[in-house]
Amino acid sequence: MFKIFTLFLLCFTLTLQAQEVVPFEDSLLYIEELYPGDSIQEGDTISRGDFLHAGPISDMLDSLYRSTLFGNNGFEIRADLKNKYGFSPDYIPAYPDSIHFERMSRISRQTPIELTYNWQVKEFIELYAGRRRNLTNRMLGLAELYFPVFEEHLDRLGLPLELKYLAVVESALLPTARSRAGATGLWQFMYGTGKMYNLRVTSLVDDRSDPYSSTIAAAEHLRDLFNLYNDWQLALAAYNSGAGNVNRAIRRSGGKRNFWEISPFLPKETRGYVPAFIAVTYVMSYPEEHNLYPVKPAFLHHEIDTVAVKDVLSFDQISENLNIPMDQLRFLNPSFRHGIIPSSAEKIYYIRLPEQYIAPFIESERELYTYKTQKGIEREQLLAQMKEIREQQYHRVRSGETLGAISKRYKCSINDLKYWNNLKSNSLRIGQRLVVVPGSGYIAPIVASSSASKPSSSLYHNVRSGETLAAIASKYKCSVSDLRNWNNLTSDIIKINQRLVVSNHVKPKTSVTTTPSAGAALNQKFIYYTVQKGDTLWEIANKHKGATVEQIKQWNNLGGNSKIQPGQKLKVGLSG
Repeated sequence: MFKIFTLFLLCFTLTLQAQEVVPFEDSLLYIEELYPGDSIQEGDTISRGDFLHAGPISDMLDSLYRSTLFGNNGFEIRADLKNKYGFSPDYIPAYPDSIHFERMSRISRQTPIELTYNWQVKEFIELYAGRRRNLTNRMLGLAELYFPVFEEHLDRLGLPLELKYLAVVESALLPTARSRAGATGLWQFMYGTGKMYNLRVTSLVDDRSDPYSSTIAAAEHLRDLFNLYNDWQLALAAYNSGAGNVNRAIRRSGGKRNFWEISPFLPKETRGYVPAFIAVTYVMSYPEEHNLYPVKPAFLHHEIDTVAVKDVLSFDQISENLNIPMDQLRFLNPSFRHGIIPSSAEKIYYIRLPEQYIAPFIESERELYTYKTQKGIEREQLLAQMKEIREQQYHRVRSGETLGAISKRYKCSINDLKYWNNLKSNSLRIGQRLVVVPGSGYIAPIVASSSASKPSSSLYHNVRSGETLAAIASKYKCSVSDLRNWNNLTSDIIKINQRLVVSNHVKPKTSVTTTPSAGAALNQKFIYYTVQKGDTLWEIANKHKGATVEQIKQWNNLGGNSKIQPGQKLKVGLSG
């Protein structure tokens, strides 16, 4: 038996080598003979470039590379994992095809999903385990946060747990990922498909970015696709490109129902998704064999918990009142687009918090809803912004229409139209379908910043051609962050003739200077306060009207998660 298996592996390896010798593009001639009426073009054939440089996959890996999550949230290499093979840190193991095939066979015996091994899959193994291995380490870390959620809902519907790896291919496990086509979230739902599975998109909340809601929708969608094709590879292809494209590919192939046989007739970007899925399944099943180790995320699954929000609330109120770092709130709750949780008697939303903040949230919940932040955000203002939370709909572009005209018609901003549709420019084409949210122009995004209040002495500047926020900030001796906050800007994009609030440099009030710390105003007066039992930074700031929580942190070099102890002396600034 062993000799037979060895002979099979040898034949398989020779087959792979033969594929390496014969250019795959030559299959174009064979396809044209079979389907002369389909006019296959050279750009439509399967080639290695299609797989290695598949747009969406590269986009998602690049998004993970650019993500600030790993810089701001304490991601670090898991110290508890041992290198059992004794590899040096930078060593990239390489294995023959027979080893890859044998390992893939082991995985295949444990799943109903057919895991084919061929040169397309091999190329993606080399991508994830070789050229992009640092990003794979990060995805292994994020998997410790998200995979327990995925597995719970896949198991509930009786689906193969290996489907969790599809989210790695789709989004690189970034809940804020957004494709060039506008697909959003961990599972990359388009607006229309998401709506079919109860993923609501409004001017304040995008359920597609919610890890829990989107996972439920993805599991149900995958179940429906499998029921349609009774083949997991075809179901995966349909998840990426839609059932219509898969059905057309089946017809054009003469009725074949095998992914590899209909692959030449699928959209170029879809051809790489099944090979990528198989490669990710393999690499994440054998990470240590490829010298890959998870980069630990800021939180693991068991370190976060869920709490109901019973009234409208902003991230600023939670952050200032409970001393929770803003980036942690955003990381754990990516579906709230502007940092507003629009809960009401009709609709209660839930948020995720590090477990150590759950009890303080419940204890001070009533106070939270009425707390006025340092930027003046209070319940009445949030309620005013929530008067009309509208759901998205579609607009078909007509001849002569511009983004400006469409934004006026639907009472929203041009920047919103660009965001909803992932547009990089103002160019439109006749017949283009745009996602719009009528009447959402009143939304003023709340930007988390402790330094920005409206300038006491306001000036206005009309933007000229060629000007940037940085140039304007330099002219008026303020920061780009100040300009964003004074004008409620969500990006650095500005328009010609746009009127911006700016401020000349205002000299601070003259007062006695006493040992200012880093980050304090030059003429700030201080006292020292001894922390009492039960004190929080928020309570201390309230006792001293010249101080905010963020300022106390700066004056005393306190980090985002720093704790204060009874008897500790804190430097606190006084108002002039």
